Amino acid sequence: MVGTVWATMRHEAAGIAAREPVLARLIDEQILRHDCFAEALTAVLSRRLAVPALDAWVLSDLIRDVLDEEPAIIDAAAYDLAAIRDRDPACPDLLTPMLYFKGYQALQAYRVSHRLWQMDKIHLARHLQSRISEEFGVDIHPAARMGRGILIDHATALVVGETAVVEDDVSILQSVTLGGTGKECGDRHPKIRRGVLLGAGSTVLGNIEVGEGAKIGAGSVVLSSVDPFSTAVGIPARMIGPKLTTAAALTMEQTMPVTGN
Repeated sequence: MVGTVWATMRHEAAGIAAREPVLARLIDEQILRHDCFAEALTAVLSRRLAVPALDAWVLSDLIRDVLDEEPAIIDAAAYDLAAIRDRDPACPDLLTPMLYFKGYQALQAYRVSHRLWQMDKIHLARHLQSRISEEFGVDIHPAARMGRGILIDHATALVVGETAVVEDDVSILQSVTLGGTGKECGDRHPKIRRGVLLGAGSTVLGNIEVGEGAKIGAGSVVLSSVDPFSTAVGIPARMIGPKLTTAAALTMEQTMPVTGN
């Protein structure tokens, strides 16, 4: 997957640099001058997240070390790119999310912070969490667990709590909250299973489970577990309509079933 994604992205980058010369320097610095996907991703993230006290050179070294330590991050980043291209009708290629989509960039930066958290580099992880929030409007706790093949569309105002779990192939729209219900400690955040679609502005609270392939309607507030391949909508959310036949995250179908009068 990584090799195919990288070869395709370089081909796309070369074509765009030739057609739009005003972008040639940017594309060269972020993509074409690098020998591999990991180096390009490092360049993109360090450019976006650098601050004077932790400049792009230092941040590049930090990210590079993390990617060397945990190559699974690169695999996940490639799967995330493919997921965006396949599910987002506004995404024509792989290069676009790599360079411009803050949901994609925020997710990859979270992956670095998560690894730092696992390495007990807690303050570095928290620093990155803070910068991700400031730069992208996305707040994912470094201890949260995120799978691969994840689409975070638009991304603004996404919040994912410390003990939340988001499995593979999930699609998340803007203004989603995966939060707790109060001041309780321990395992207190939602578990979002594979293939779930979380609609814009939806809120899922507490240590509850949204089952595989389910759909959460826009603006819904989910306070109890949702069955696999079900549709939940409302405040508080309730399950409606027939079972879905395909994982909602993959179809990106956000309309609700007709329930009658």
